[in-house]
Amino acid sequence: MHGEILPGHALTLRGIGSEFGVSMTPAREAVRRLVAEGALTLSSSGRVATPELTNDRIEELAALRALIEVELSSRALPRAHMALIDRLQAINNSVAERVAQKDAVGYIRANLDFHRALYLRAQAPAMLAMAETVWLQMGPTMRQLYGKLRRSEPPHYHRLIIAALKAGDEPGLRLAVRSDVTNGLRLLAS
Repeated sequence: MHGEILPGHALTLRGIGSEFGVSMTPAREAVRRLVAEGALTLSSSGRVATPELTNDRIEELAALRALIEVELSSRALPRAHMALIDRLQAINNSVAERVAQKDAVGYIRANLDFHRALYLRAQAPAMLAMAETVWLQMGPTMRQLYGKLRRSEPPHYHRLIIAALKAGDEPGLRLAVRSDVTNGLRLLAS
């Protein structure tokens, strides 16, 4: 989910078990679940790898993010308060630090923390679970996208999201979230 593994990277049950200090059975079960959720692929030969997303798949996942995350943000708006806005600002400062350090994994993690903090206010656990499943499928690709963007500052849209929350501006919030979750992905697919 956080882009720690690049797209197309092969994994072994033994390697997973060793890395997490578990036997083959829990490693196998974890891989089975991650394959079912689309976070890993399993070839007919039994090779397990992180997905290499096609342009069509990236477009599909970007569309899902635009639908789900815009709705989550809209539902969160009536429950947003200054403590949430302060928290989002603090997380965004952390995003800026990760960008300055050129820490791709830290950036992706902080960026998802920003979105998760907002979406938790929606009090829509099924929708949040769907968003997290999409994030899980996109983690390796997000790492690839980060490398292509060569960010030098945090996402501009985060500031717009915070401003829309402060103003209680639902159309502005919806537009800022949609732009934030799709613009980079569309760049990667083009």
